[in-house]
Amino acid sequence: MEHSFTPIIKDILFCMYGENGIEIYAKSLLIQYINEKTKSANKGSKSRSSFANLYAIYVIIEDYISHDFDTNSKYRNYEGAQFSRLFQRQRELPFGSKLQNHALNNRMNAEFQKFFPTSDIIPILRDLSTNRYWINENLLIVDINGVQYNVAKAIITIIDEYVKIKKDSFLRFIKQCEALQAIEDNNSVNIHEFIVGLLAPNVDARLFEIVSYAILKYYYKEQTIIWGYSLENLNEETLELYKTGRTNANDGGIDFVMRPLGRFFQVTETLDFKKYFLDIEKIEKYPITFVIKSLDNVDILKDKLYKDASKIYVVEDVVRKYMECIEEIINIPTLLHHFQEIEDAGLISNVLKEIILQSRIEFNYEDEL
Repeated sequence: MEHSFTPIIKDILFCMYGENGIEIYAKSLLIQYINEKTKSANKGSKSRSSFANLYAIYVIIEDYISHDFDTNSKYRNYEGAQFSRLFQRQRELPFGSKLQNHALNNRMNAEFQKFFPTSDIIPILRDLSTNRYWINENLLIVDINGVQYNVAKAIITIIDEYVKIKKDSFLRFIKQCEALQAIEDNNSVNIHEFIVGLLAPNVDARLFEIVSYAILKYYYKEQTIIWGYSLENLNEETLELYKTGRTNANDGGIDFVMRPLGRFFQVTETLDFKKYFLDIEKIEKYPITFVIKSLDNVDILKDKLYKDASKIYVVEDVVRKYMECIEEIINIPTLLHHFQEIEDAGLISNVLKEIILQSRIEFNYEDEL
């Protein structure tokens, strides 16, 4: 697959290996995998980045190089890298401070096998009893006409270049946010178009969650409810939406929580009903609102979930009980409608400020850029 970052990968290989770099690119499954994972390099901050799996490769190969295994043949006798050191190291890398252990433990291997189903090679090897990790050296050695080339340093260079491009892209995004924030006219067309542009199907999952939160926070903030424990003691309170943690976190399927109603929100980009039902199951079938990164009509989305689930869960009552737990579906058109109401209320700058704040937190802007 060729994309905008592919020539950079090939240039790096050419600089390191000369004309053999072309054949190394063609023969190395690991470099081809990295090529697949770097499609978003020049697509701007709105495209999905793939740091978790790339960093899983990066930190293990970095350990491999630090022991000079790229220049000797002693790796097969190596005791392996400690998980704690690898995990700490990937969190030291740009955009990596909140990464979890999934990529190191299984996710990278599973995705590699999906891309290369005919290959028997598992990239990351681990010993669960000792918590030690190795890169499969077979993926680092490329044979060209009987001469073996070790591509470990090339892979580190390629990933470094990808991260540099993504950092530059996100820096431009933040600077654009800040420039727009400086505009005194809160109803600026530029701000409107900028935020609307972030509500697109191709937007990075983390940015979509951030923008969804910013819009919903100020949409509900304009609404109040009256409640109390007795008719004689009623309270009027504004609805408040809270983020429960980082995006893509393993938090039991709760991205936002609303008080005082106690509504749960989960942001997703998949239409796999099993993911929805799993989220519902995690919170013991408590009603949940799904914010879906889709332009499809809400009724179409519900119908798809119902039909797909019915093919697996052949008992109607089971499917119905799961579907009843979906309190509401909020799609991109719904978010755009809510955003228009916020803009009409003169609160567009508040949404932009929230996007900047949450982006700085999510992408560790102040520490890394």
